[in-house]
Amino acid sequence: MNSEQGQLSILQEKIDHLERLLAENNEIISNIRDSVINLSESVKDGQRTPGVINFSQGNFSELSPLAPMHLSVDPEDCQFALLSGSHTSDVQMAEVYDILPFDNPDGGVWKQGFDITYDEHEWDNEPLQVFVLPHSHNDPGWLKTFDDYFRDQTQHILNNMVIKLQEDKGRKFMWSEISYFSKWWDGIDSQKKDAVKRLIKDGQFEIVTGGWVMPDEASPHYFAIIDQMIEGHQWLEKALGVKPKSGWAIDPFGHSPTMAYLLKRAGFSNMLIQRVHYSIKKYFSAHKTLEFFWRQNWDSGSSTDILCHMMPFYSYDVPHTCGPDPKICCQFDFKRLPGGRVNCPWRVPPEAIHSGNIQHRAWMILDQYRKKSKLFRTKVLLIPLGDDFRYTESTEWDQQYQNYQKLFDYMNSHPELHVK
Repeated sequence: MNSEQGQLSILQEKIDHLERLLAENNEIISNIRDSVINLSESVKDGQRTPGVINFSQGNFSELSPLAPMHLSVDPEDCQFALLSGSHTSDVQMAEVYDILPFDNPDGGVWKQGFDITYDEHEWDNEPLQVFVLPHSHNDPGWLKTFDDYFRDQTQHILNNMVIKLQEDKGRKFMWSEISYFSKWWDGIDSQKKDAVKRLIKDGQFEIVTGGWVMPDEASPHYFAIIDQMIEGHQWLEKALGVKPKSGWAIDPFGHSPTMAYLLKRAGFSNMLIQRVHYSIKKYFSAHKTLEFFWRQNWDSGSSTDILCHMMPFYSYDVPHTCGPDPKICCQFDFKRLPGGRVNCPWRVPPEAIHSGNIQHRAWMILDQYRKKSKLFRTKVLLIPLGDDFRYTESTEWDQQYQNYQKLFDYMNSHPELHVK
């Protein structure tokens, strides 16, 4: 009984407290209303407000509603407002949105694009340079939980990475999501940690973006994006002494100019984006503006510029990264070799590279490389090689690296191909 009376007493105190707050709020609102009425009457009469207006418990100095007001801008508060100069951007996205019909005509093998042609002699004087970039995108939670993904896939990717990169100094790999990497790091021995540090020092293993996750860029508040980046970067500096310089955003559903600004302010020199509307990609491809300096709309100079690469095709998987024809590119995803669990939806499987087919297969993929390069202004081409949770098994590392090495060796040893 005493317990119930005590609870009722506490409840009554809370009700009394709320009533007091309500009364105080009513008084404040009443004061504000009276002040607004006084100001309105003064403006109507063309008179200065007499005396001092009592605003709640604070005082406002005498106001002159009709007198002109002059406000100065503190350079520290709004430095861009005082900068001279004008926009010199070649592309204004607001104008591009107005131009595009956002229709979806059939583009042939590149369904959401157009046919690409080239002259075989375009590279006679300057060979095409191709950088093939093995990667594995690890979502910190998607179809499985974070821990289930780590147990089933991610830890095996990173364990195999240490082994397979050490087998050949020409092999390279990159990683983005530090939430996974830090969990793996905490569970490995010092010998493996030393091996990772050597691979980073030798340029075989690279950390890109280095955020705790690869964040969404549409919904979060900018503070959340900064916070997860700080989390990843502080961990990298403490554990590895590494500071990322390249942004890698292949899976956010749309991209924000704020992210470009944050990366620039964080010391990044370049960035890559992927999930952009196909009409935008087609427009940029036709105008060869897929690589550009991303400038903030409010920047009248160029201090916010950061080099950005926009991937031109539908996805970041292998069928949509070697060139415009996914049926051809899928044949160079060697995890899909016959007998495995993954195949090509276009029903033409890859072939292991050997002396009997290497000439034909090299020409096939070089044709895709050349066509993709026609969408860019330079003769330097980026070819991602990966997908979600790839390189889990040791066999995939061998399938991808060994078959591609044979293709590389063949193309590099035939100068008439004009490709490096």
